[in-house]
This record gives sequence, C-alpha cells and structure tokens, in this order.
Amino acid sequence: MRPIARRVLASFAVLGLLSIVAPLLAQNDPAVGVWKLNSAKSSYDPGPVPSTGTTTITAVGPAIKISGRGVDAAGKPTLTEYTGAFDGKDTVVVGSPAFDSMSMKRIDANTTEVTRKKAGKVVQTARRVISQDGKTMTLTTIGTDGQGRKINNVTVYEKQ
Repeated sequence: MRPIARRVLASFAVLGLLSIVAPLLAQNDPAVGVWKLNSAKSSYDPGPVPSTGTTTITAVGPAIKISGRGVDAAGKPTLTEYTGAFDGKDTVVVGSPAFDSMSMKRIDANTTEVTRKKAGKVVQTARRVISQDGKTMTLTTIGTDGQGRKINNVTVYEKQ
C-alpha cells in the first residue's frame, strides 16, 4: 500500500473512532444529572447566596446542556441556559444579567474551567469540580456580577 493511501486510511479510522467516542464523553461526564443548591455550604462575596437553585445538566452529543433555575436572595426567579462543548469556543447564554456567552475547557474527568463574557469582554471565570464520590459539585466563580461589583463566590450543589 502506498504511504499516502495508508495516511488516508488511518485518518478515516481515527475519524470513525472519534465519531463513536465523542458522543460518549458528555454522556459519561460526572456532572450530568440534577443538582440542588446547598445554600448553607455556599458563600457569596458580596452576598447574599440565592434562596434556591436547581441545575440540570444533560448530554447533547459531545456537548452538555445546562439549565439553572432558582430564586435569588431578593425573591426573584432566575433562569440561565446554554449548550456547549469543552472545546474553548464561545456559546450563547440566555438569561444571565452578568454574561451573554461562555466557553468551557475540561481540565480532567471531574474538573472544568469556564470563561464568561459580556459583549465579548471576559467578566467571570469559574472552576467546576465534581467530588470523587460524584455527590457534590462546587463552582468557584471570580469576576464581576451584572451590576459591575467584584465577586468571589463558592456555590455548592448536591446531586439529586
């Protein structure tokens, strides 16, 4: 077999394998599931912590869809949604007053980093860590909120 033909065949084999494995990556993400906010274990600077919150994470092919619903500390309902892959590319976010797009990168099986932007400017970075037992998700966020205040928030969720 000629060297070029071998390379083409090898490329098709790799692409075929990726088409099988890539959708499974999001499905095996330990974050997939329903998570309930634990206000007592969370801390917001400046505060206060939201009253309630539920985040639902579902696999959508190689990406994940995140839907966060809750009630903020002032009693107003909140809803934030987006679908994105761990490819570092921006995706549209609906419902957040602080940011309108975000990108994600996977650090390891249980850790991801998120960059959030408003009108193309980075306003927040967040690190999501799933505990080894898969029962706790901790989101540490720094940056500015929708009112331009500096934030340093640790949000703790428990898997339902």
